[in-house]
Amino acid sequence: MDKEKRSKIKSEYKQTIRPMGVYCLKNKKNNKVFIGSSLSLHQAYSRLYFILEQGAYMNRELQKDWKEYGADSFVFEILDELKPVDADPQKDYADDVKALMELWLDKIQPYGEKGYNKKIISKL
Repeated sequence: MDKEKRSKIKSEYKQTIRPMGVYCLKNKKNNKVFIGSSLSLHQAYSRLYFILEQGAYMNRELQKDWKEYGADSFVFEILDELKPVDADPQKDYADDVKALMELWLDKIQPYGEKGYNKKIISKL
């Protein structure tokens, strides 16, 4: 493949808007959930799985259960997908994804015995 064609394919890939939104990692053994969000849902599970398998995930409780129960005890689900409002691949959807995640955190309340998320207390 020549350099020009490779460059064109790379450019087209960068212009592609990937599915983004909110996901859930559920422990089938104890029903605890972790709610997360990503600007690339396709990459979210791979990234999460890799870090957990390496034993390097920052959420110690989730990491502990992953090690104890194993990967087969967890299921990854997409809870909500954000649809782009325009075709501009340069638009930053980070705030939109964050707001969508806040709605799901409020709805599911994945804290304490119900989940792995940590409740963030905002300071006024």
